[in-house]
Amino acid sequence: MSHKTLFVTNALPYANGPIHLGHMLEHIQSDIYVRFQRAVGNEVYYVCGDDCHGTPVMIKAQNLGISPEQLVEQARKSHLEDLQGFLVEYDNFYSTHTPENREISCDMYKKCREEGYITTRTISQLYDPKKQMFLPDRFVKGICPKCGAPDQYGDNCEVCGATYSPTELKDPYSAISGEKPVLRESEHYFFDLPKAEEFLHDFIRHSSVLGQEMSNKLEEWFKEGLKPWDISRDAPYFGFEIPDTEHKYFYVWMDAPIGYLASLKAYCQQHGLEFAPFTDPHSPVEMCHFIGKDILYFHSLFWPGMLHACGMKLPSHIFVHGYVTVNGAKMSKSKGTFIKASTFLKYQRAESLRYYFASKLSSQVVDVDLSLDDYMAKINSDIVGKVVNLASRNSGFIHKKFAGMLSSVPGNPQLLNEIARTREAVIRGYDSRNYHEAIKAIMQLADEANRYIDREAPWILAKEPAQSEHLQQVCSDGLNLFRALVTFLSPVMPQLAAKAAEFLNCKLDFATVHEPLTAHKINEFEPLYRRIEKKDIEQMIEASKEDLKAATPHSTHAQATGTDTEFEPLESEITIDDFAKIDLRVGTILEAQAVEGSAKLIKMQIDLGFEKRQIIGGLKTAYGDPASLIGRQVIVVANLKPRQMKFGLSAGMVTAAGPGGTQIFLLAPDSGAQNGMRVH
Repeated sequence: MSHKTLFVTNALPYANGPIHLGHMLEHIQSDIYVRFQRAVGNEVYYVCGDDCHGTPVMIKAQNLGISPEQLVEQARKSHLEDLQGFLVEYDNFYSTHTPENREISCDMYKKCREEGYITTRTISQLYDPKKQMFLPDRFVKGICPKCGAPDQYGDNCEVCGATYSPTELKDPYSAISGEKPVLRESEHYFFDLPKAEEFLHDFIRHSSVLGQEMSNKLEEWFKEGLKPWDISRDAPYFGFEIPDTEHKYFYVWMDAPIGYLASLKAYCQQHGLEFAPFTDPHSPVEMCHFIGKDILYFHSLFWPGMLHACGMKLPSHIFVHGYVTVNGAKMSKSKGTFIKASTFLKYQRAESLRYYFASKLSSQVVDVDLSLDDYMAKINSDIVGKVVNLASRNSGFIHKKFAGMLSSVPGNPQLLNEIARTREAVIRGYDSRNYHEAIKAIMQLADEANRYIDREAPWILAKEPAQSEHLQQVCSDGLNLFRALVTFLSPVMPQLAAKAAEFLNCKLDFATVHEPLTAHKINEFEPLYRRIEKKDIEQMIEASKEDLKAATPHSTHAQATGTDTEFEPLESEITIDDFAKIDLRVGTILEAQAVEGSAKLIKMQIDLGFEKRQIIGGLKTAYGDPASLIGRQVIVVANLKPRQMKFGLSAGMVTAAGPGGTQIFLLAPDSGAQNGMRVH
């Protein structure tokens, strides 16, 4: 591999909540990539930080009775502790609320303005008269103007998938105060994204910045036509004030990706490094972003659009990953599978999760399932049973019979030659981010090594003095194979690798891993890894349920004032006559298929006993494969007026609980209920 200089970033965690295992997937993925690149001799600058600005941080700080700055600092310390606990080692973990970020954000804004990319126009926005603030889309809720679903956010309906303006909601209310918002006008600042559309389309199609799957996804947005991007928010707002304005602030997504550059600039200043090459469009430095698929739009359109307008270096690679599911389903707080990073670390080794994720990760944008039983079995089999046991079963003979000295001549050079071939496969896997391929190659070598030891049976050779030399060679081969395995695993399991290097009394190096240690003295073996017990996982799940109890407020006051809560406020009272107007029926899903052209909608054929209905619902983000819904009994709003959608007629609504997105839970009757029965 030729020498490269890489600038690697990870999406910034938001500063108003803890890090959970869903977040950790990406941090682990990028950390493995960085460790590997350094292991093969490349120069890497690896930064991240907290995304600090916006209304949610401001509101949470108010509810806690502290300043936003205090909340931000508390979050940064907590997030950094969790990341370090998972052995994620950023060169700098910073914050978007910093002098460097303010400076770069203002400079980029002014440059965009000079190049004609900043426009203004007066818009009408919903305003909370009680809190005296304009409401972001996600802080307005009401009835969907398209399908009539209640409690939908101000930007899109999680039931029918429609997008709209918050002013289109029926019976809107402020999610902060519960008050009915009023319409007010305000001048807003926009980045003229359509002006960059031709450049961006060419950039996405003719560069290697994105994989084909995500490039195809962007084509949908290009076909619809890009729209000007609103980059301003009105006071009160926690963020940076826009230059040459009063009471206007940069929208959080304007300065969030700039936080990558700010974090790197702070690191450069701390270490006497030159920052300019990282933004120079002619520099050979490769800028690599690791992100989740939910923020593709910002990183592939807004961010390169701004950089282009400023004449700055563009991203070289945008690596996109899927979500994390646990035991085949979305993470659930009630089931204890919504696991915080800090909770996991109390019961499990960080390296175990790093290995498990690595064994599942590929360059494709697919969700990664953490099956806890499979996780336990894989760690116990692969790491404890195959890798560490290889060192344990051979080191004892080397110390007892040969004073810790390895043989001067390999016993099986042909097998040791497999190390070099495995090395090439491992490098290809890590470099392409197909970590599962690297892990597969490593475990194939581990299997060969253990078969060799089983076949040669050193425990039998040790009983025959005439076989002493052969015993030393066999056990030395086993330890050289162990050395190769932990070297290849070092980007994933750095602590295990460090302990193994101490035991082997050598440096672990990708460049020389295929050269066996000969006539080399090793240290006494000490246990390197512990088996995972079922009780450890059960305790972790119970602790996660306790986390939920501790975080759930019990007072109605907490809900009314907008503090963090699982529960939405109650709607206004209705009478029994009002409820009687809703005809709820039991049905069974006979067919289900994804709606082409929609990321959320699933088209279902439902048997209501007396007739079959087609219903279209926004269930895809929660249930993934539509086929998983077939055969399920559900509760249907059967007398909802049919609605002609662009994807077909939807004649009813399937009922579900949850806030939407991936947190949707279909309601179902108890066993014995028949299709067509009314729910009373």
